[in-house]
Amino acid sequence: MNALTTETLYEPVIGLEVHCQLLTESKTFSPDSAEFGASPNQHVDPVSLGLPGTLPVLNSRVVEFAVRLGLATNCQITERSILARKHYFYPDLPKGYQISQFESPICVAGYLDIGPARRIRITRIHIEEDAGKSLHDQDPTSTLLDYNRCGVPLLEIVSEPDMRSGAEANLYMQKVRQLVRYLEISDGNMEEGSLRCDANVSVRPESAQALGTKTEIKNMNSFRHVERAIDHEVRRQTALLKRGIPVTHETRLWDDTSGETRSMRSKEEAHDYRYFPDPDLPPILVTDATKAAIVAGMPRLPTARHRHYVQAFQLPEYDAGVLTEERPVADYFEQAVEMLRSSESNASLPVQAKMLSNFVMGDVLRTCKEDGIEIANFPVQPLRLAQLAHLRIESTVSSSGAQLLFEAMLSDDRAPRIIANEHNLIQVSDRGALEPIVDRVLDEHPKQVRMYLDGKQSIVGFFIGQVMRRFDGSPDPRLVRTLLVEGLNSRNHE
Repeated sequence: MNALTTETLYEPVIGLEVHCQLLTESKTFSPDSAEFGASPNQHVDPVSLGLPGTLPVLNSRVVEFAVRLGLATNCQITERSILARKHYFYPDLPKGYQISQFESPICVAGYLDIGPARRIRITRIHIEEDAGKSLHDQDPTSTLLDYNRCGVPLLEIVSEPDMRSGAEANLYMQKVRQLVRYLEISDGNMEEGSLRCDANVSVRPESAQALGTKTEIKNMNSFRHVERAIDHEVRRQTALLKRGIPVTHETRLWDDTSGETRSMRSKEEAHDYRYFPDPDLPPILVTDATKAAIVAGMPRLPTARHRHYVQAFQLPEYDAGVLTEERPVADYFEQAVEMLRSSESNASLPVQAKMLSNFVMGDVLRTCKEDGIEIANFPVQPLRLAQLAHLRIESTVSSSGAQLLFEAMLSDDRAPRIIANEHNLIQVSDRGALEPIVDRVLDEHPKQVRMYLDGKQSIVGFFIGQVMRRFDGSPDPRLVRTLLVEGLNSRNHE
């Protein structure tokens, strides 16, 4: 290579198409059940099979869920959107077309922030029905078809090509899942297929504005798969271009075992699907009154909660991130904060919030994980956790005593103070009760007193141990230390 020649550096350009299966009881255009996990072909009906003489009727909950997600992702809501037929022929699509949206989707021009300075634009969110499922591993000689999924409602979230790495795509997917769970429109389980992702990947020289030839990557069943597949495809395309080989516009499948993508088929264009408005379905009308009613029923979203925790509660960014990751955890935490605020605690709000944050992030979430239970079913409800935090803030129980008390509360639904009294966990904070014992310990150890007065301040720990052993109960270690230091310093003047 000539010394003046510089190697071309390539920039990844990534956009995602995310399919989100909705938590409706019935299908998109028929009253049949949308239940997941039923026996094959248990939930089939004439409408989703496309039998002659049937007419679809749009499920109003699907529209509501679409508007919820659109508002949460800062989209413009289309007042009059159109349902269209998307034609293709495949065994798992018995009608020969899928009802979707093309020229007039229900939500457009939104965005989702995946970091303080990283915004991913959303091109559109549209309604569509799912296809059936082809089963290739049930019979060695045949492909079997399960039509349960036919007609199950989906929202497709199409991003602009704003991501630049597999890691960013992974984070974007996690944010989408967090949002659909907060909104309670989907369970967001990638393993069960209720959140699916196709990635459009291309590379271009770093200084270029034009997009390179893209490939579509399918068969990514986890966040880890998304990141690995995209990073591999970026490396593959970069290697081709460096060798002077053009990238083929195609659909590729991710194989997580080999860690590679493989060619599946040439990529279809929009005209290949012959979209046209469905003549059996009227336009979807979303009025201002409809939007206002949906807004009124929406929860506070994770970004707003995160900001409130940092600003009002003065929690660290890490704490706010953990506590807002899942809506039930954030709800539990906020209920506990509210109950502690209404208690007799004189501590500031940040002190109260941090104490509860430590309990929730540590003991509560650890126990939920170990016992395999949801926080909604956790035996220590927010009121009792607030009572425990109050005892700890007021030094009524020690740090180690609070741990013992928490463990006892898991199987004892009485008030924490009653349990603490019964287990002798209440710390003694009475100076009058402690001072005689402190004086006696100092009188009995003149050698150690002299060592302290000569500058060995670490020996205070020895005196604390002596006092703790002699006291019938649980003295507050901080008060014991204070009394010992006062007593030792007074002997310096004797």
